Amino acid sequence: MTDRPTRLNHTAPDRRARARLSRAVEVQEAVKGLILERRLAAGDPLPTESELMEDLGISRNSVREALKALQAVGIVDIRHGFGMFVGRMSLTGFVDELAFHSRITLQDGRNALGYLTEIREVLESGLVQRLIDRPQELDLAPVAEVTERMEAEALAGIVSPETDRLFHELLYRPLGNPLVGRLLGAFWEVFYQLRDELGTPDETPADVARRHRDIYTAVAAGDKAAAAAAMYAHFDGVRGKLARLNDRADGPVP
Repeated sequence: MTDRPTRLNHTAPDRRARARLSRAVEVQEAVKGLILERRLAAGDPLPTESELMEDLGISRNSVREALKALQAVGIVDIRHGFGMFVGRMSLTGFVDELAFHSRITLQDGRNALGYLTEIREVLESGLVQRLIDRPQELDLAPVAEVTERMEAEALAGIVSPETDRLFHELLYRPLGNPLVGRLLGAFWEVFYQLRDELGTPDETPADVARRHRDIYTAVAAGDKAAAAAAMYAHFDGVRGKLARLNDRADGPVP
């Protein structure tokens, strides 16, 4: 009698795993549905665990698992000792993931940071055009002030990252789009996390101040061509730094 190889049956465990996953997703969707149904906004308090159990007809463990999953993606904010709230939009996870994978690609010469720089440049080039198209809404007085601060810092020998970031935040504020500041802040944070890998900037503080002054001047004058050129020049230093890092990674091992 020939022995037949034993075949392991994974079907039942797989079905149970899929059922658990489906149930977890179902509970998360139920919590999100409750938030929408009650028209809760970011920062509003959520029902307690016991209230959610009663409202949704689910167990405490299911509620807790759903809340933890929703907390991980920023939909729920759990503050121990205070309660649970509808979360505020956050790009922290996005920033950490971008920074980590950019750090990996810097090690082998791939240019993820270059792609990120390209996306930011395209975004900002479009935003300055939008600003120029809406002159009636344009108040550049705060931008002028931070530009002068940047020039004063340059004379002292360094332009602080905070001042640089504030320039871009104030420049696009007249557009009234809160996502613009969040996205640009996320890009800025990625580069800040990688500052040690990128090393010292190629540009002098005076160069940094001058290029930001050029952006401000072009937007204030309503000159789209000059604004596009100034924005391209703004990213020259980053492009040059990344090119040298890639050349170093591709070069012979000493």
